Amino acid sequence: MNNSDTAVASGPRVWDVGALCHAVADALDARFNPVAVRGEISGFSRAASGHCYFSLKDSSGQLRCAMFRRAAGLIDFSPREGDQVEVRGRLAVYEPRGDLQLIVESLVRAGQGALFEQFLQRKAMLEAEGLFDMARKRPLPTLPRAIGLVTSLGAAALHDVVTALRRRVPHIPVVLAPAAVQGAGAPAELTRALRSLYTLDVPIDVVLLVRGGGSIEDLWAFNDEGLARTIVQSPVPVISGIGHETDFTIADFCADLRAPTPTAAAELVSAPRDVWLGALDVIAQKLSDGLGERLDALGQRLDLASGRLGRPSTAVLRQRLRLSHEAQRLRYAVTSQRERSAQRLQRLEQTLPSAWQSPFKRQGEALDRLAARLRLVDPALVLQRGYAWLTDANGQAITRTAQAKPGDTVRARLVDGSVELKVERNATRRKPTQGH
Repeated sequence: MNNSDTAVASGPRVWDVGALCHAVADALDARFNPVAVRGEISGFSRAASGHCYFSLKDSSGQLRCAMFRRAAGLIDFSPREGDQVEVRGRLAVYEPRGDLQLIVESLVRAGQGALFEQFLQRKAMLEAEGLFDMARKRPLPTLPRAIGLVTSLGAAALHDVVTALRRRVPHIPVVLAPAAVQGAGAPAELTRALRSLYTLDVPIDVVLLVRGGGSIEDLWAFNDEGLARTIVQSPVPVISGIGHETDFTIADFCADLRAPTPTAAAELVSAPRDVWLGALDVIAQKLSDGLGERLDALGQRLDLASGRLGRPSTAVLRQRLRLSHEAQRLRYAVTSQRERSAQRLQRLEQTLPSAWQSPFKRQGEALDRLAARLRLVDPALVLQRGYAWLTDANGQAITRTAQAKPGDTVRARLVDGSVELKVERNATRRKPTQGH
């Protein structure tokens, strides 16, 4: 080995540029990552791809930052120039330019870092206790009899939820339990509101716990441990609709179902009328198809039975011939009976005169004899012989002299009429004495 070779061997290692950048990146990753940095935003921009680029600076330094679209979509506020923020990520070297940069994975306003650490600790504790287990999650009711709603009276979420429910299921009653959704007293109010719904006599089948979006401080009430346990104790399914799709709270993990927004929470329990009508149409069609298939099967059975019985026309013809024969016999019997009756009536007509004339003749002769006897005792015959029939003024017959006193007027009936007579005297005929 010559001197020049020795000098080269004892000097610094010669790196390719790309290899050195890569080695520096590995060293940074091993030494610092993951890293959390606090600073002021400068030059924030959002590219068409959704990636964000900015610098993070303080009074003594500045660091280039890149935040890719996935992580940028989780930001719950709009970063602006001069905002004090805390970021988490990893240091890297942008090898095409050899620039040091921070790949940001989360970005919050300054002061939220401690809250986020507390959130993670509480989440881990409650998850270990089983409050987030999927096995205890309950299915949502298909047709709730009533819907419970917990939110603030002044929240925009209240208007969004009520509007959605009125549009989709105006017939389902909504029971509102108002509570503050932000501030120091909000966790206690939310807990009381939920418990009030649990004890109502109204048959509530599902509860909506909702509020609009905000920062981690705005949503902190929904990370309360007591509220989490109250949600788990609900006798009916609870749907959380807190913040925006990128917001997560402890209440979301405890709820039976998390909705990305308050409006989405309302829509999950309010299938519109057209959906149910469509379902009924499908059921009706299935019933119609099933009935048609049943009728077809029964028709085939009927055809088979008809084939086994043979053609019914032969049996019908035999019955018709039998009925015709019986009708002919009946007509003959009626005609014969009619002829016999006519003959009997004719005989009766021939024998009836002699039958009734004989007794009448005998009775007539007897009547004639009686009439002759009556004529013999007819008073008129007596009167024709010169006798008279005397009656007093009252029409009573006078048969004795004692009935007519001198001065009385009597009537004498003769053959051709009557005359009135006045009694001057009466003489009683003496009875003859015996022996004279």
